[in-house]
Amino acid sequence: MPLMADAMHQARRSAVEDDQQGAGGLTAVLTANRPQLLRFFTSRTGSPAEAEDVVQEIWLHVARADTGPVASPLAFLHRVGMNIVLDRVRERHRRAKREQGWSDVAIDQRGGEATDDGPSPEAIVDGRQQAKRLAAAITALPPGAGRVFRRHKLDGLSHSQVAAELGITRSAVEKHIAVALRHLREAMQR
Repeated sequence: MPLMADAMHQARRSAVEDDQQGAGGLTAVLTANRPQLLRFFTSRTGSPAEAEDVVQEIWLHVARADTGPVASPLAFLHRVGMNIVLDRVRERHRRAKREQGWSDVAIDQRGGEATDDGPSPEAIVDGRQQAKRLAAAITALPPGAGRVFRRHKLDGLSHSQVAAELGITRSAVEKHIAVALRHLREAMQR
C-alpha cells in the first residue's frame, strides 16, 4: 500500500512540474486526480453520473484552453469544475422557469393538477362522426330544400337574397328552410 501512495504522490508532483508546459500538465493532473475529482463533484451535484459529466467537461475545457503555467493546477481544475456545475444549475433553473411559463399559459392548474380543457379523444371522434352524418343528411335533402338551405346556412345569404336569386318568395324560402331543418333533425336523431 505505501508503494501505491508513493506512486500517486510522485505522479502528482510530476504533473505539477509538467504543468509549466500548459494544458498537457493540467491533463496529467486531471488524470492523476480523477477519482478525487469524481468524489468531490458527486458530493456537489448529488449524482455520480453528473459528476462524471462535469469531469469530462473539465477535460474538454483543459484540452481546448490555451492556458499558461498554473500555480495550483488541482485548485484550477476544481474552479473550472465548479463553474461548470454553476452553469448547469443556472441552465436547469432557466429551463424550469421557461417550462413553467409555458405550462402556465398552455395548461390549466386545478387543485395542483394539470388539466386540459380541450375535448377528450372520444368527444373528438364523436364530433367527427356527427359531422359526417350531418354532411350525408344535407346531401340527402329534397332538391329545393337542399338548395335553399345551402345558400342560406352555408353560403350566408339572407332569406331575401336567396329568394331573389332563386326567383321564389321569401315565404317559400322560409318553408324550404323549415323542411330542411326537420329532415336534418330526424337524420341526426337516428
